[in-house]
Amino acid sequence: MKVSIRLRPSVLDPAGEAIKSAANKLGVDGINSLRIGKLIEINLNGVEEKDIERKIELLCDRLFANKVIEDYEYSFKKIDE
Repeated sequence: MKVSIRLRPSVLDPAGEAIKSAANKLGVDGINSLRIGKLIEINLNGVEEKDIERKIELLCDRLFANKVIEDYEYSFKKIDE
């Protein structure tokens, strides 16, 4: 399972702006915007898809993301053993 967490578009991203500026100084121009996010990979056992989704929602809501300034999305695929 992968969870992507990003700052909301209305929130300033100083780290993204700093990297954008540094890239420009390295000669990499043309970057219109650059934002920094987080990627969390989880290997989670669960019986049903609904149970897994409930657990991921709980983790995102309480631990992974600050819902005031961040959005999250997740995707998962079943691994056959």
